[in-house]
Amino acid sequence: MSAPQVITLSNVSKSFRIGSASVVAVKAVDLRIPQGQFISVLGPSGCGKSTLLRMLASLDEPTTGQVSVWGARPADLASRHQLGVAFQDHALLPWLTIAQNIAMPFRIAGRRIDHAHVAALIELVGLSGFAQARPSQLSGGMRQRASIARALALNPSLLLLDEPFGALDAVTRRHMNIELQRIWLEHKLTTVLVTHSVDEAVFLADRVIVMSGRPGEVIRDVTIDFPRPRAPDLMREPAFHALVDELTLCLSPGGEGHQH
Repeated sequence: MSAPQVITLSNVSKSFRIGSASVVAVKAVDLRIPQGQFISVLGPSGCGKSTLLRMLASLDEPTTGQVSVWGARPADLASRHQLGVAFQDHALLPWLTIAQNIAMPFRIAGRRIDHAHVAALIELVGLSGFAQARPSQLSGGMRQRASIARALALNPSLLLLDEPFGALDAVTRRHMNIELQRIWLEHKLTTVLVTHSVDEAVFLADRVIVMSGRPGEVIRDVTIDFPRPRAPDLMREPAFHALVDELTLCLSPGGEGHQH
């Protein structure tokens, strides 16, 4: 039996007014994402990847077309606190401890804090012993772990990640990819990751969606069938490199993905 569709984008376009001009950021995107799938979205800078994620997070409305999550508007899911979101800027509150930051969604939702769940999330993301630390006392990678834990606090049905590791050095970023895979395998949460890194996209995803330069259109939808769990050694295998090279070519101006 096939998994139910969580995300449906039907002919979705998004335009912005900049002065007197109208700029089309996303154009005619059709996408279906089933429950439990990990999707990576790749594309050149300014191609509308983040705009797509913002529409899923109910932070932006499409200009035309329809975005639905579990058959409802994203805003309905957001109002029920079923969306987990983590951005490149971890946005942790500097005056709160890590445990208090992770518990913040409970306060926002007006719910009693589940301290046992917060403690379990701290352990899940590998921050045991740092619950009482302030964000300034942690490394960038640790702050991003806390940000992901906070996104998971209310057991969301959809996890949206916008370049969460973009500001990290290469070694930390690779380690965080392995950690994110481990967390995802525990929860099998429907996840959409926007990234600039082709390696990261291929390593983590069940499917990689490639978008063209602005206006952002879907030019490739590639199934990644490397078995899980995926070890870092996978990144050294010829099949992995071949796929990364193919997708990198799609992203380059005049690459094969741009020939309609």
